[in-house]
Amino acid sequence: MKDRVKEIVCDLHAELVRNNLVAWTAGNVSGRIPGEDLFAIKPSGVSYDELTPDKIVVCDLDGNLVEGDHAPSSDTAAHAYVYRNMSEVGGVVHTHSTYASAWAARGEPIPCVLTAMADEFGGEIPVGPFALIGDDSIGRGIVETLKGHRSPAVLMRSHGVFTIGKDPRAAVKAAVMCEDVARTVHIARQLGDPIPIAQADIDRLYDRYQNVYGQRSPR
Repeated sequence: MKDRVKEIVCDLHAELVRNNLVAWTAGNVSGRIPGEDLFAIKPSGVSYDELTPDKIVVCDLDGNLVEGDHAPSSDTAAHAYVYRNMSEVGGVVHTHSTYASAWAARGEPIPCVLTAMADEFGGEIPVGPFALIGDDSIGRGIVETLKGHRSPAVLMRSHGVFTIGKDPRAAVKAAVMCEDVARTVHIARQLGDPIPIAQADIDRLYDRYQNVYGQRSPR
């Protein structure tokens, strides 16, 4: 299972590049290893073109390296804090995607003015506090902002995007969708004031998308 999670995490980094969510070596994906207090994460400063499953490192939930020949991501402490404090989370993603990071630079949440936002985020995409890299301050901000919130994405002020999911793929999807709606809402604001969606309609859209949309496994 550990090797499989490393493969999944490695492969999902290509989605960050494909969707223009990262530049150079910035950004990372991590995945919780089921049944163990461990997670796999991108090593620090390694090019996406050079990333292979054997370069993905494994850390414990305190952020200590337990397997791998490379230093883990500089965001490891933040990921570890999320896994320690949100047991339902199986994947974490961090990007500096352009439009979403522009909202983060303004310290402004993205308002829920699109049905796609209601579907995926259940409301606005919130802003988390400013925090410096190097300890678990960013992780604390992520957890404080997202606990009890429908959104799987948070805009960390003056920094960028962190997303969570039931697994790494879900967290990557949230990062892709976050950038998409950040861009669309930004463009809409150049044309005028976007029209908010009523909370009752957001609730209905969110419930349908989360519980009805897509394929369901046969019972």
